[in-house]
Amino acid sequence: MEPDFSLDQHIFWDRFLEVVKERVNNQSFNTWFKPLGIVDLSEDSLVISVPKSYYQSWLEEHYLSLLNSASQQLLDRSVSITFIVTDTGDAVDKSPVKKVPSYPAIPQKDVEQQYFFEQQVINPRFTFDSFVIGNSNQFAHAASKAVAESPGTTAFNPLVIYGGVGLGKTHILQAIANHCLHCNNGDRNRVIVVSSEKFTMDFIMSIQNNLTHQYSNYYRTSDVLLVDDIQFFNNKERTQEEFFHIFNALHQSGKQIVLTMDRPPSQLKGLADRLINRFQWGLVTDIQPPDFETRVAILKKKADVDGVFIENAIFDYIAENITSNIRELEGSLIRLLAYSSLRGQDICLDMAKRVLGEMFMKKTKPITIESIQKIVSDYFSITNNLLMGNSRRKEVAVARHIAIYLSKKLTDSSLKTIGLHFGGRDHSTVIHSINNVEKKYMKDATLSKHIMNLTDKARNS
Repeated sequence: MEPDFSLDQHIFWDRFLEVVKERVNNQSFNTWFKPLGIVDLSEDSLVISVPKSYYQSWLEEHYLSLLNSASQQLLDRSVSITFIVTDTGDAVDKSPVKKVPSYPAIPQKDVEQQYFFEQQVINPRFTFDSFVIGNSNQFAHAASKAVAESPGTTAFNPLVIYGGVGLGKTHILQAIANHCLHCNNGDRNRVIVVSSEKFTMDFIMSIQNNLTHQYSNYYRTSDVLLVDDIQFFNNKERTQEEFFHIFNALHQSGKQIVLTMDRPPSQLKGLADRLINRFQWGLVTDIQPPDFETRVAILKKKADVDGVFIENAIFDYIAENITSNIRELEGSLIRLLAYSSLRGQDICLDMAKRVLGEMFMKKTKPITIESIQKIVSDYFSITNNLLMGNSRRKEVAVARHIAIYLSKKLTDSSLKTIGLHFGGRDHSTVIHSINNVEKKYMKDATLSKHIMNLTDKARNS
């Protein structure tokens, strides 16, 4: 007779994983099964912990029959298999799982509680330790760390972080929240993280239910207020009015405010001037697209966290093709791991090119001389006419040399064609500009940085 493994869950789990390991390749086992844990085993059910929600989806879709077969082989009976997403490296809470509605019922008007103003989930994985630092985000990281260690006491109040989609603004915002809660006497810090959308929706619900006083009090009593994607307040006058008063109350009380947005405050459209002015009271810093080395480091860290080995050539291949979006970097890696598990094959460079190549081809648009001229003009804040004209001002001449150099490097255009696009310059003038940049490229760090940034912008535009 088979031993009753329900009496010792750990013995059962060790043997369960052994059975699974025999039926899948090493890559699949290390990716999808090694991170799992056992929460509970009873007469008729097996509860398994998974580190992230996409594990549950993948296991249910592709490996549920395998899990059922392995458990039946060991227990000599069928059990129902369910999953709990832990999303943390801490020990699993084995208390009964309670199903909590995502939006609690609105209380009656005479109840003095604001249930639907509840805290947004703070992801425990988004910490400063898991944030990959590079030249593109180093200053934003340092400022955020300073704020997290001493909220409300630095000159960085408010701290405003801006940058494009998928560059890590939300990660660093939640890293501040996690640090404040767990490293700075979190029991005395009331930390609120909220997206601009939730802030607005909660405000609308407070109006509908005559709870605007409770709503305002909820935010005004925070010690650290972190608002994500504040550009979506545009053209919402009542929401802006409410946020204006909350901002003033917190700032005057020495409470910390951190905001993220997709562009500098001065470029925000549809926001009141008095709000934009206040956003610039403290420190405004940006996060730029990561350089090649940082992109590779992000991919390696993601692979380490997921416990998979991938050869360096694959990291390089992905980093060369995705230049400006960290979410897309990590998404490409997840896609590769999923394909490997589904096909039962170990990951190699040929597989990466086969699986990701078509996606990269679709993302790639032809770079034109006109697009390079616009990118360079915007980057150096000069007009297109100046760039193509005869001005000898140093900043204009440098921008022109770089634009001509990039036109040669990033397009298939002939020297004659490039010259025509730059005011009819002749063959020798174009060569002079290219040679001028090439001579200084390795020696001038500022010039090198400009060219790297502009190359990334051109390839991603």
